[in-house]
Amino acid sequence: MAYRVKTYTLREEAAENGTRYFISFKDGQGGYHELEVSEQFFIEFQQMERRNRNLLQSDERHKEFLELSDEALNKRARVTPKGVDELIIEQECSELLHRTIAALPEIQRRRFLLYYEYDFNYYEIAEMEHCTASSVGKSISIAKEKIRTQMKKYLCP
Repeated sequence: MAYRVKTYTLREEAAENGTRYFISFKDGQGGYHELEVSEQFFIEFQQMERRNRNLLQSDERHKEFLELSDEALNKRARVTPKGVDELIIEQECSELLHRTIAALPEIQRRRFLLYYEYDFNYYEIAEMEHCTASSVGKSISIAKEKIRTQMKKYLCP
């Protein structure tokens, strides 16, 4: 995880017998501490800092600093959201369709729903109802025509 606020400092100190490495930090109570660490530990800390800095820079490059309006976001969307009027019309059409299907005679309604809602074919429905596939087809086409005329009556004055 990349941290924006560095809570420690790294320091190298050249001495007569070689280089010494230190990490300084404040503890939770505000006390200041300085630890002498090995060269390998110091190098690992520097590499961790570099990785964190690169990660932060990558995040910054990929951020978008624009305040986008709803309109701009909708233009970018793959599928534009429907407006309130479209949603209301869709809901009313759905209710009308359900009422029209409910008004069909029992056999036509059952066959229509088995075919369109439950994806049974004519032969499967005929087998369930112990009749021929052609009678199922006729029944469904009559139901479909009744629904179409009812929907046209209300939707296309």
